[in-house]
Amino acid sequence: MKTQMSRFQIHDDLTAPEGSAPVLRGVLATGGQLPNFLGVLAGSPAALRAYARFRSELRHGHLAAMTLERISLAVAEQSGSKQGIELHNRTARSAGLGLDEVALAREFDSGDRCEAALLRYLKALLQGPGSPPMYLHEEAREAGWSDEQILEAIAYCALERFTAMINLAGDVPTDGSVEESRTLRAA
Repeated sequence: MKTQMSRFQIHDDLTAPEGSAPVLRGVLATGGQLPNFLGVLAGSPAALRAYARFRSELRHGHLAAMTLERISLAVAEQSGSKQGIELHNRTARSAGLGLDEVALAREFDSGDRCEAALLRYLKALLQGPGSPPMYLHEEAREAGWSDEQILEAIAYCALERFTAMINLAGDVPTDGSVEESRTLRAA
C-alpha cells in the first residue's frame, strides 16, 4: 500500500525549529497527538505562532460549535481539502450535526434557516469577485446574526481557508495515516 508523503517535512517537538517547539509541546500536552497540519506548519515558527494565536482568539468567540463545523465543512469542500473534509465530517458529527446537515453544510446550506442565511453570505464572499450582494448581508442580519457574529464567521472562514491552503500545498497526509518518511526518521 502506497502512503501519501508530504511535500514539507512534518515536524514533531524534537525536529521542529526552535521557535516552533514550545507551541508543539503545548499542543501535545493538551491534545495528545500532533496533527500533521501543525507538524507541517511548524516549519515556519512565525506561521505556526500566528495560526495558534488566531485560533486561540476565535475560541473566545460567540459562534456555536455546530456553526463553526458547518463553516469548516463548507470551506474544506470548496477548497477541495480531503484532510479538512475528513476531519470535519468527524468533528461535525461529534458536535451534534446529523448526516443530512453535514451534507448540506458541504454545499453552504443548512436545514436551519438562520444557519443557511449565514452560509449563503459566506459562500458569496468566498466565491467573489467583489463584495457579497447586500441582500445576503441583510438576510444574515434578519436571520438574527449580529455584526460581531458575522465578522467572527468571516474570520473563521479565513482560518479554515488558510488550513486548507497549507494542506493542499503540502499534500499533507490525513491524520492517522502513516507517512513513510516519518516512519523512517523514527527508526
